Amino acid sequence: MSIRKDIDELPKNAANYTALTPLWFLERVAKVHPTRKSLIHGSRHYTWQQTYQRCRRFASALSHCSIGLGNIVTVIAPNVPAVYEAHFGVPMAGAVLNTVNILLNASTVAFLLNHCNASVVIVDQEFFTLAEEALKIWSDKTNTFKPPILIVIGDENCNSKSLSYALSKGAIDYEKFLQSGDPEYNWKPPEDEWQSISLGYTSGTTSSPKGVVLHHRGAYLMALSTALIWGMNEGAVFLWTLPMFHCNVYEAISKYKVTHFCGAPVVLNSIMNAPPEDTILPLPHVVHVNTGGAPPPPSLLSGMSKLGFRITHQYGLSETFGPSVYCAWKPEWDSLPPESKAKLHARQGVRHIALENLEVVNTKTMQPVPPDGKTIGEIVMRGNIIMKGYLKNPKANEESFANGWFHSGDLAVKHEDGVDIENVLYSHPAILETSVVARPDEKWGESPCAFVTLKPGGEDSSNEKGVVEDILSFCRTKMSTYMVPKSVVFGPLPKTATGKIQKNLLRAKANEMGPVKMSKL
Repeated sequence: MSIRKDIDELPKNAANYTALTPLWFLERVAKVHPTRKSLIHGSRHYTWQQTYQRCRRFASALSHCSIGLGNIVTVIAPNVPAVYEAHFGVPMAGAVLNTVNILLNASTVAFLLNHCNASVVIVDQEFFTLAEEALKIWSDKTNTFKPPILIVIGDENCNSKSLSYALSKGAIDYEKFLQSGDPEYNWKPPEDEWQSISLGYTSGTTSSPKGVVLHHRGAYLMALSTALIWGMNEGAVFLWTLPMFHCNVYEAISKYKVTHFCGAPVVLNSIMNAPPEDTILPLPHVVHVNTGGAPPPPSLLSGMSKLGFRITHQYGLSETFGPSVYCAWKPEWDSLPPESKAKLHARQGVRHIALENLEVVNTKTMQPVPPDGKTIGEIVMRGNIIMKGYLKNPKANEESFANGWFHSGDLAVKHEDGVDIENVLYSHPAILETSVVARPDEKWGESPCAFVTLKPGGEDSSNEKGVVEDILSFCRTKMSTYMVPKSVVFGPLPKTATGKIQKNLLRAKANEMGPVKMSKL
């Protein structure tokens, strides 16, 4: 049996191969556009040259503290310049960045710090007491506790007392820490692009959070893929809204010429329904919006498009470097009626440029499900933008990578007509938000249960029975009988910090309600 070979035996060398890493993007833009604005935060404005120097100072200062390959730097802070700088400065030093959700409680933060054995903790002054409490919990639970280097980020927009308190407890001022570093620090790219660049933790709603380890190669490819798909051309102005959305989008568009931002459907819903005095319409220019986290209904996509926003609908997970599936718009859809266009726009569709394989499969046979809009399967993926694995969790890794695929754990169907129960409900004029989950049913085993938030000043919520019947009658005219919800529950929907509807909590509530009773008629 002969072994086939390539046409040559030419090796890689320093001239024709270097490990892929997103760190090169910052180095390049600092050379190409050194005086162009890079970051704006309140009264602070930086150029790309300044940002690059600050990141190199950051890496240098970490190196002086013997922080590098094999170390984890944890950051607990909202969207401030220091967090952006950490995304470059930490890997420039060879270390791994771990950003922590500021809405977590101290015990959860302590679990994360202990699990990853953080060598450095950088915390915004407003969340110093959270870090302080978490560190105490961590130290009390282990006999091998080694206090991490503690750095506090000051903010002139906040009360100086919290900064003074942090400094009195021995924390190092972030700006002083940067000043100890060299702005011309000669950082090196990773020798291997498989080297870890970041660590993020899943929400852990049903078990302990899992640490998602990402690599330099995937981060580089995802950065390029997102820019291409989203149309982020030179000169784009990005409004950094995730994970926390706490700003007036219209004001930012007008004042800073914002061209791109991200927001969950619930956020877009609030933008679309904003009071007239808070809006600036028509928009002064096209604004690109990346949305996901929950299926955006066609009515929302259509409404945002009419306002001048250009929506890209995406789906992804922490394990896939974020958005990895998106609705690729086709020119032939432009001539369709608005309702048809909106339904097609609501699909999440096709894989990202950097993702090699995507499928919906039968979980037992691993065979693709038919595109009938009914057969449920699991979303599985394979490619260069899949995580390295879960930190210190071999069992979860074995399950997640079974049969040569990454198993998302999310269920889906392949549609031919794009009908979706939530999308139909969202088109009801009285409904502000909705989410549909399966509820036990005595007759059918399971049936759709719709959780609904009504628009203020709309239907008379006191007449709940009448509103339910009106919604169900509306659904019967729009979808097949088997898809019509058998139960409707009114009230606010639980959401994560990014505005994603927490379906796991709704499923639990539906189960607690017990099965839909079989009619005795």
